[in-house]
Amino acid sequence: MDPHVSTTPFYGARFHRDPGVVYRQLRRDHGPVAPVQLEGGVPAWCVLGYRELHYVVGNPELFGRDPRRWNRWHIVPENWSLRAYVEPRPSALLADVEEHRTRGAVVRDALDTVDSFELSAAVERICDTLIDRFAGRGFADLVVEYTHQIPLLAMAKIYGLADDEAPMLTHDVALSGQEGEEAVRAHERTVARMLRLVRERRARPTGDLVSHLVKHPIGLTEDEIAADLFITLGKAHLTTSDWMGNALRLMLTEPRFAVDLAGGRSSVGHALNEVLWEDTPIQNHVGRWATQDIQLGGKPIREGDLLVLGLAAANADPQVRPHGHEGATGNHAHLSFSHGEYGCPYPAQEIARTITTTGIEVLLDRLPDTNLGVHPEDLTWRPSVLMRGLTSLPVTFSPH
Repeated sequence: MDPHVSTTPFYGARFHRDPGVVYRQLRRDHGPVAPVQLEGGVPAWCVLGYRELHYVVGNPELFGRDPRRWNRWHIVPENWSLRAYVEPRPSALLADVEEHRTRGAVVRDALDTVDSFELSAAVERICDTLIDRFAGRGFADLVVEYTHQIPLLAMAKIYGLADDEAPMLTHDVALSGQEGEEAVRAHERTVARMLRLVRERRARPTGDLVSHLVKHPIGLTEDEIAADLFITLGKAHLTTSDWMGNALRLMLTEPRFAVDLAGGRSSVGHALNEVLWEDTPIQNHVGRWATQDIQLGGKPIREGDLLVLGLAAANADPQVRPHGHEGATGNHAHLSFSHGEYGCPYPAQEIARTITTTGIEVLLDRLPDTNLGVHPEDLTWRPSVLMRGLTSLPVTFSPH
């Protein structure tokens, strides 16, 4: 019997409204590994258990990253919205472990060239410029006008892109993480822009991150660099934007969290770590592919099966967090950045943390009396199986 027949949809209004309910139902009905149906009726296994997920990401020889081994390619719709994240292409993140170790080190080296002090100063200027645009009117949409803008403007500087290119990139990078055919088109436009940028830097290198990749002695091709730039940009933008937005939502709706955020830099850091446990921006990661038949969490995984890494579900696993949110402060054992060979590299985590921390600190300093402008239940979430972020966050404050 096909274990994916009549399985839980991992998409749609119910999922997007409260994915935590879906994760709990799957855990109750199936245990730590559950059969799910992705958008378009595409079957996969979702790894919900903390220990099981840790095992998967820690054993790349059993659960590889190369999507060419997928045994269900023949049923994937041509306009599948998740195709951008699984289609074989020359990216270090979609290579199996040996190639990834070599090429992934190149990306890590490039990210490590970003000066955190210069980045923090640049982000402060970005935040002040954005706040200046709405501070005088007493209301704003913090997602559309603030958190959604900051990471991409910061990454545009890291990439050496002109500021006037940011609006279209913001639109396309965000759209590429949603569902539907337009997400596919947005992905294609963004990759094409990355390819043009690589060719520009090959002709006229500067001191930015892209030039570092172009000049690296390993000799990456233009297509390889463009693919890595797209994935890095997408992850940095949406992850950081949603991390910031989810933290601000909690600040505006939960008094305990508001007190934590208002307590200074140390408290902001603790609060942001708690967000990664409670409302992580990266909910699910697609994916891993079994390199052989194997049992996982009591389920028969077949060679070539797709596994979705349920990062948010694993963070909430009652086997490792029996008392809910208690103990989250100062505990960095969450899986929000994944783990192992393909986990988010440390320099990328630090870039995201610098952008997020600075964005919240500047906002709290400039607009300390910010209040939610709608009822919490009226907030809406972006339709994505991968990410968890608001479409808008209306607020009010004293005009400045």
